[in-house]
Amino acid sequence: MNAHLEFESPLKSRYASSEILYLFSPQYRHSTWRQLWVALAQAQKELGLKITNKQIEELQTHINEIDFEKVHDYEKTFRHDVMAHIHAYGDLCPLARPIIHLGATSCYVTDNGDLIQQRKALDVLESKLALLIKTLSNFAQKQSKQACLSFTHYQAAQLSTVGKRTCLWIQEFLLDLQDLQHFSKNMRFLGVKGTTGTQASFLALFHGDHEKVKLLDKRVTDLMGFERLFSISGQTYTRKQDCQLLNVLAGIATSAHKFATDLRLLANLKEIEEPFESNQIGSSAMPYKRNPMRSERICALSRFVISIAQNPAYTAATQWFERTLDDSANRRIVISEAFLAVDGILNLLMNVSNGLVVYPKVMHKHVMNELPFMATENILMACVSKGGDRQKLHERLRIHSQEAGRRIKELGAENDLLNRIASDEMFNLNSSELENILNVEQFIGRSPEQVEEFLNDEVQPYLENCTIKEGVIPDITV
Repeated sequence: MNAHLEFESPLKSRYASSEILYLFSPQYRHSTWRQLWVALAQAQKELGLKITNKQIEELQTHINEIDFEKVHDYEKTFRHDVMAHIHAYGDLCPLARPIIHLGATSCYVTDNGDLIQQRKALDVLESKLALLIKTLSNFAQKQSKQACLSFTHYQAAQLSTVGKRTCLWIQEFLLDLQDLQHFSKNMRFLGVKGTTGTQASFLALFHGDHEKVKLLDKRVTDLMGFERLFSISGQTYTRKQDCQLLNVLAGIATSAHKFATDLRLLANLKEIEEPFESNQIGSSAMPYKRNPMRSERICALSRFVISIAQNPAYTAATQWFERTLDDSANRRIVISEAFLAVDGILNLLMNVSNGLVVYPKVMHKHVMNELPFMATENILMACVSKGGDRQKLHERLRIHSQEAGRRIKELGAENDLLNRIASDEMFNLNSSELENILNVEQFIGRSPEQVEEFLNDEVQPYLENCTIKEGVIPDITV
């Protein structure tokens, strides 16, 4: 059938990278199952079962040679995906066929395979998240002294700098990176547990030798590259670990949504914009528009991830005793799509952060529209130091401020507060003195120093221990 007549997930066609798509592909998933069968056979041979080197070599030779049509035919017959793959693998490995999946239950390959898949995908996200933080850190460094209005309640509050605001975003992503690394390092492998987690089948294989069963569990875990495993399980690993995983992914989405929302508001103020190509069309109806489409897309995908973060909690809560199968189809969708969506989010974040456009003159205009109000206390102190009456000056400032505010709101006039003060003899301040009082650097506090300290003391030391794949920033074409 024509591919354009079939549904294809937008996560695949528009957002996720080929790297992450491969990790959730049938090829990767089922070749991982075969690696697990090889590891099981190898560990069983090491511990004394009658398995030959030739059988293991045969299994290793055909790990990636998967005939998916044959698997499909087997599954139609057996109505069991794992058994379908065992038979297809056995057809390629007639010598090893008798010992494939020996003593194991389906979750040996499905659960352990999922965990391998997840950890590999977390490695991809970790590298991208670290690169995003590095990119934003460079931006923050360059913009550490660029004054801008800060807002509380989306009302002008005091002055800050673009670099300081960027560090607020970086801090969120740094916490996400720490959460991701902690989870990835402490992920537990299911190991070799058997049908209900009692390891009874393996105990029978080793004729009641408990130590060999324990060694088998540990050896397979080591062979698959995990440091920790669940010592207790039912048929599956506890679905609580899926809850922890989705919380990590939703944390990244939360930070991304915050960043992109702020950027959308800044675009409206015309202070900072996301990249906009020369031929890009902002609106089909309004040619002048420069819509923050990438930031909006970040928000859209982020809301999707945040919304499905609760799903694994419902799955964990509704598992009956040692396991029920109502988790399988659910997990297959939720976990993979969460990873694909977060990968898409990070691709967009890297693209946007690498091409942020700053408009200092617009920022200065906005600052000067508000700074006279913010500077009234400084003006008051300067006048008092020259012998003025604090209480009388305060009242005159209140009157002038209210009138200036009224004119701005009702008449759309410019802020004339400074002119009012300069022409009022009670204040006894000339233009030069007012200009010194309104020096922007006096109103940004320790913003530049905070940027420098935060990047040097917290961000850079952490990034030094991260694996960052320096490469081309994703080109977002759709």
